[in-house]
Amino acid sequence: MLGWFKKKFAKKENTPSCSAEELAPESAVEKDISDIQSLPEETVITGSQPDKESDAVLPEITETPESITPASPSEAEVDTDDIAIAVSEQEEQEEQKNIVKKTTPPPAAAEKNSMFQRLSKRLAKTKESLVYRIDTLFLGKKEINAELFDELEEILITADLGYNITMEILDDARKQVKRRELSDPLLLRGVLKEKLRSFILESNKPAELVMPESGPFVIMVVGVNGVGKTTTIGKITNKFKKSGQSVLLAAADTFRAAAVAQLKIWGDRNGVEVISHSEGADPSAVVFDAMDKAIADNYDVLIVDTAGRLHTQVNLMEELKKIKRVMGKRLEGAPHEVLLVLDATTGQNGVSQANLFNETVSISGLALTKLDGTAKGGIVVNVCRELKIPIRFIGIGEQIDDLRDFDPDEFINALFAEETH
Repeated sequence: MLGWFKKKFAKKENTPSCSAEELAPESAVEKDISDIQSLPEETVITGSQPDKESDAVLPEITETPESITPASPSEAEVDTDDIAIAVSEQEEQEEQKNIVKKTTPPPAAAEKNSMFQRLSKRLAKTKESLVYRIDTLFLGKKEINAELFDELEEILITADLGYNITMEILDDARKQVKRRELSDPLLLRGVLKEKLRSFILESNKPAELVMPESGPFVIMVVGVNGVGKTTTIGKITNKFKKSGQSVLLAAADTFRAAAVAQLKIWGDRNGVEVISHSEGADPSAVVFDAMDKAIADNYDVLIVDTAGRLHTQVNLMEELKKIKRVMGKRLEGAPHEVLLVLDATTGQNGVSQANLFNETVSISGLALTKLDGTAKGGIVVNVCRELKIPIRFIGIGEQIDDLRDFDPDEFINALFAEETH
């Protein structure tokens, strides 16, 4: 997600120009250097030059080589041993340094490993309902038969992968068994993992969206009541602030009494301004004022909170269409992102919500919340496969940093990761 947004203007630092007086000392130094370089090659300057008279009175060396007493063999041996010991100690120190460098991971890698382990732990309920049950099913089995496929079907459906996806996975596995490409139940685990990965990647459209030529990048956030829209907006705002973006929030949920106050709390936490009207005001008017403010003050991102509504309430869904039209009239191309927030614990009902919201305002991205509190994490694969809409974020906890940018490979690897104790 953070890869979408880049600074629109690169700030150029003005380099102060040097005056002629400031350049003068440098010119003098350059002249001295050129004078030195013009000396004859045999001339060696090592300090002050002795005069010719002192050269004339220097005594001659009359000692012969025989008169010089050589060092005793024992002294030479001692010196050689000392040098060998010193070299050996130095080599040992260098080797220890290299070992430390190899065994100590860089800070970035250590942080990445820690975040991966945290994700894996937060997916514990889904792992218990899907991966651990699959591992238990395959344990001790020597062949793949009809009975194993029946039990596997039950596991996949109860994990909320959905009937269509479950049937496609099993049909593909049966074909491989029939062609004798697959016979070991333990290898079937790897087949399932890669199949789930491929379903998610099918809808993994490029995450980077192009900034508009002028004005802010506008995100319209929608969803039913209780899915965590306002909290998700606060966490997304924190991500943008950390990446150096200027953010403005619009409290267009004028229906719920505490909605504006809740968004203002998140605004205070992140140090951003919130545009709001009185309770019961026209949400389209709030959006229009927020668009004016964002354009006039050159904000990078405008995030609009909308009222939670049931996807079956036609009149409220029509209100979303009106808000979207107001955005488009005030700024061409807006909203640039329509983000639907889904509660992962709702399972298959989330797919129905997404379909109806998509028909109304054309959803371009998804945020799945409360993924740490459900055993139905298969909804991630189901949504990607059925709707072909990319998942932007997943929520795996209550902390402000627990809204993670969704990475399909990281998610599947964390889901199938073996626990280390």
